[in-house]
Amino acid sequence: MAKKVALLVGGWSAEREVSLNKGKAVEKALIEGGYDVTTIDVTKDLNKLIEALTPKPDAVFNNLYGTGGEDGTIQAVLDMLEIPYTHSPMRASAIAMDKPLTKALAGTVGIPSAYGVLSTKEEVLKGHVMEPPYVVKPPREGSSVGIRLIMENDNQKALDEESWTFGDEVLVEKYVSGRELTVAILDGKAQAVTEIIAKTKFFDYEAKYEDQTTEYIMPAKIPETTTNLALEYAERLYTLLGCKGLARCDFRYDESQGEKALFLLEINTQPGCTPESIGPSQVIYNGTSFVALCAHLIETASCQRNEVKLSQKDENRLSA
Repeated sequence: MAKKVALLVGGWSAEREVSLNKGKAVEKALIEGGYDVTTIDVTKDLNKLIEALTPKPDAVFNNLYGTGGEDGTIQAVLDMLEIPYTHSPMRASAIAMDKPLTKALAGTVGIPSAYGVLSTKEEVLKGHVMEPPYVVKPPREGSSVGIRLIMENDNQKALDEESWTFGDEVLVEKYVSGRELTVAILDGKAQAVTEIIAKTKFFDYEAKYEDQTTEYIMPAKIPETTTNLALEYAERLYTLLGCKGLARCDFRYDESQGEKALFLLEINTQPGCTPESIGPSQVIYNGTSFVALCAHLIETASCQRNEVKLSQKDENRLSA
């Protein structure tokens, strides 16, 4: 009998439409892989979601992005329901979504990132928190949502008060010039390095999902030492946070800084999932088809409740 899989798409974040569109490729691949697939359009209605997941499927393919989908929220729900799911568990997802926390933890294992400060919306609206050029971004969003680059002599404000819907905290980071690199990690193993050449100011939401002129070069034409360092950093951070399945690390590469040229931007625990998306394309580059990748993610799906088992000694200690 075919394994029953629930494919979660949609959600309520700014990336809802991206999830719905990319979910079609995952659905097709899972069906080709021989799975019995039920696609669920997720909203904030928890009762409706639980009803859609009853009876329990054998596994959930989590294809939700942004708030609610990759920040630990849906992971916690699935843990409580004891349904195995793809990608990273709750804690890793929550930490990775929190950019300031990720940067701080990365620094403890020797992974550099751009200098940044966590400011209030009010402080940023008053004027420059640091000397330009710098980047303003929501501290807990994905897909470059809400990011604004402030260059020297720019007339634009650092923040648009009316369109800023990401809370009172604002992450302000020193802008690192150079090239954009990204590394996919599958089951703890870094796959390749892709260089992203965006025609916009940087690899923002428009460049990712709307601008058809963005170029992706794989493998990136960079020194071997830089390639190896990017792969090493990606694996190191993935392991540190406790990620699972497929993830992706983004970096800036400033050639002018010699050996210290690589700076972490973020780690994405729910990277785009189509054959053309950066993460899967690197896995495909290494010889695995997209159908096989989706099947692998299902077959290795897990949930925290099934994984954390107290030993008899621990149980006795806690009940004492």
